[in-house]
Amino acid sequence: MPHAGSIAVLPRRPLTVGELLDSAVLLLRGHAGALLPMAAALALLEQLLLLPLRSAVGVHPPLWWAPFLGNLGPMLFLLAVGAATEAMIIMLLGNPAARAAGAALVGRPIGPRDLLRPGNARWGATLLLCPVVGVTMLVASLLGPTWFAAFALLGAMAPALALDGIKAGRAPGRSANLALRVEGRAAGLRLLGYLVWWILRVGLAWGLFTGLTTLDLIVAEWAVPVAVLLWALVNTVAYAALACLDAVLHLETRIRTEGLDIHLSRAPVEASPATLLAVRG
Repeated sequence: MPHAGSIAVLPRRPLTVGELLDSAVLLLRGHAGALLPMAAALALLEQLLLLPLRSAVGVHPPLWWAPFLGNLGPMLFLLAVGAATEAMIIMLLGNPAARAAGAALVGRPIGPRDLLRPGNARWGATLLLCPVVGVTMLVASLLGPTWFAAFALLGAMAPALALDGIKAGRAPGRSANLALRVEGRAAGLRLLGYLVWWILRVGLAWGLFTGLTTLDLIVAEWAVPVAVLLWALVNTVAYAALACLDAVLHLETRIRTEGLDIHLSRAPVEASPATLLAVRG
């Protein structure tokens, strides 16, 4: 059984909600060297891409929010674009996070170089479906409450590609199917994880910006660059953590509903991780 310190990263058994959240944090801690730099680059790129749109809408740091009725349409579009970009980033991070979780589950440690190496990583399929996730989240966000359903059902896209060995066209259906099992348990837990990290992100970014402003450490001309960097910083950790949650939730759902733990206990020791974790049938 793989461990990080005295706690199992991903035990081969169904987990409680608390254990799932702990496993995601442990997975991130064990592979921060690979996941955080990638998350930082993507989070900063996201902030830079959103900056012109934020300027056009007329919102200001630190929250980039303008709840005025006359600005409601552009504001909703800005939020929808942000929802699409963060969903795509979480999916991209989900590829190495899923492979790290799979390696932990089968007891084959994997290093940062192996996680970022393109060989046998299904990066092509991941990049192919990334815009699909983005467009889906954009449309769902523009429709309002449908964002919750779309986000809840898309969490297993990257793990389904990187671990299950299925074709790209089957990944959306596979992800939705897993999310709805056990009365929608995985779907609900993905939303819970997002809510927890959303509160942390807003609190940290707003608190740090407000604190620096109160101490007169931010001049007016630097308010936007500082806010961009602060949001990129907090999103770096949040996006990587959510990708790790998707990974452990995917494998735990397979253990809970497909008997993956039993399959692994009976599999030949010399079998490769790809063979051990591939969906059968």
